[in-house]
Amino acid sequence: MKLETRNLKLKKEIGVIRKDWRGRLRIALVYPNVYRVGMASLGFQTVYALFNKIESVVCERFFLSPGAKPYSKAPSQSSESGKPLTDFDIIAFSLSFENDYPNLLTILDLNGIPLQAKDRNLSYPLIIAGGVACFLNPEPLAVFIDCFLIGEAETLIPDFIAAFEQTDYVNTDSGKYGEKAKSRFLADMANKVAGLYAPLLYKTEYKADCTIKSFQTLVDSHKSVPTSVCRQYAYHLDHFSTCSTIVSSGAAFNNTYLVEIGRGCPHGCRFCSAGYIYRPPRFRSLAHLSQNIALGATITDKIGLLGAAVSDLPEIGQLCVNAIHNNTTLSFSSLRADAITPELTEAMRHSGVKTATIAPDAGSERMRRVINKGLTETDILSAAESLVKNGILNLKLYFMVGLPTETTDDVEAIADLCQKIKAVFLKSSRPNKRIGQITVSLNAFTPKPFTPFQWAPMVATRLLKRKIGRIRKRLKHLDNVRLQVNSLRQAYLQGLLSRGDRRVSLILLLARKNRWNWPKTFKETPIHPDFFSLRERLPDEHLPWDFIDHGISQTFLRNEYQRALQAKSTASCPMKDCRKCGVC
Repeated sequence: MKLETRNLKLKKEIGVIRKDWRGRLRIALVYPNVYRVGMASLGFQTVYALFNKIESVVCERFFLSPGAKPYSKAPSQSSESGKPLTDFDIIAFSLSFENDYPNLLTILDLNGIPLQAKDRNLSYPLIIAGGVACFLNPEPLAVFIDCFLIGEAETLIPDFIAAFEQTDYVNTDSGKYGEKAKSRFLADMANKVAGLYAPLLYKTEYKADCTIKSFQTLVDSHKSVPTSVCRQYAYHLDHFSTCSTIVSSGAAFNNTYLVEIGRGCPHGCRFCSAGYIYRPPRFRSLAHLSQNIALGATITDKIGLLGAAVSDLPEIGQLCVNAIHNNTTLSFSSLRADAITPELTEAMRHSGVKTATIAPDAGSERMRRVINKGLTETDILSAAESLVKNGILNLKLYFMVGLPTETTDDVEAIADLCQKIKAVFLKSSRPNKRIGQITVSLNAFTPKPFTPFQWAPMVATRLLKRKIGRIRKRLKHLDNVRLQVNSLRQAYLQGLLSRGDRRVSLILLLARKNRWNWPKTFKETPIHPDFFSLRERLPDEHLPWDFIDHGISQTFLRNEYQRALQAKSTASCPMKDCRKCGVC
């Protein structure tokens, strides 16, 4: 794709040249957060590029305005042309995080677009959504979105655009196109585009205990639709590149060219959806990645390598050596403690990296078996020693509290491990005659769909506060150690939005009415949010996301949950044909 440098709202960018609007399908691509967050999303940039590669399409970007209020009257404007959101034929939301769902409603609200899909006829832009949050569970947004694209964009977008351009969808001001016409249009699209899910074409029935009784298609004499939605998957990553379309000084990754090294993770940590929804894991070849980095180096000297586990790339060492020889700086989205090699540490030192993250996730060996982390205490301490010896001054340690089967001893083990890392940290820092800082990040465990922990309950906030208080008391007197606790309220909300069914849409509507006063909203909801966040799911319960086919056997996931409860680990995915999880 042709690139150019231009000034845009005082931010220097390198990006797609805007096409002429005449005769083209107009798509507004919306990231429901502010610019600097949205432009750090490689998925968002990839979708932007994929839409604009289609000659009949013009796609422009929209972001949440900083400080935007739910009831303000400031409509959104395109980053490219300044046109309003309502001038577009399709509004496409890119959804990476559940906690951005309220922002989606705010953006529709600000632009005078009816929030519920049933209230929008064909005179309104079509509202679609995709992204990893939609892979997992689109139901909390079901009443707001006309259709979700479930799967990887490279396989979905060309088929979606081709099918849309063959339909009689009309975007006019006449208002004569009613709900039945919209249902026929959506049914037609659902039959033409694998991976398309239109909630208006399905209904959910509930039991007396509020669990799901059934999820089925609505009977329509015009056209039937698939009873399940098959997640779309790009098998050969070397057939295309996933790199920055735009390099900006205003993004979270300042002036950095992002390169995706692969998708998925072989380790199968039981809390992490990336290890399951992207199975089997795929990595790009050294030759392909070298070409991507060479292109990025013509734009900036900062290259960011992205992936669920960058250090699992078989040729990561050689890629680092090549980057150093070409005087290119590298940063890494994720490194496992048992894969910190001399090549990686040298690349980090060469790139001037001052902080590295180690994610033990749990403090005790037992808990790491429960979550299937595959790391020993020796691995973690060795990684800390190697990083500090090679000039990485600061360490960030990532832990979760509230994991299944967690005991008081497991919570205390987090503080114990931090103290051991601190001892290694000091010993390794002395030769450098410089001592950095250790940041301990504590996060509440949130169960995710399509993982072995999808049945597990969250721990109540009051209990999480006690667990965190124990760790805080143990660490507060340690010099050069800082404790960072992520918002427990946001974690609880994420639990609600991660595992809720379409009744959670009504909670979101109520929260909007209450100007996002969550305590007031939770008191007024017919079904208390604890039902979705804190309740353990029954083994035979119909889950809200069961209609999505990721290829993973429910029996496999259930067996993995049972192994977790017994603190038994499982071998990593072999990344080739086997019969364990059902995907291959």
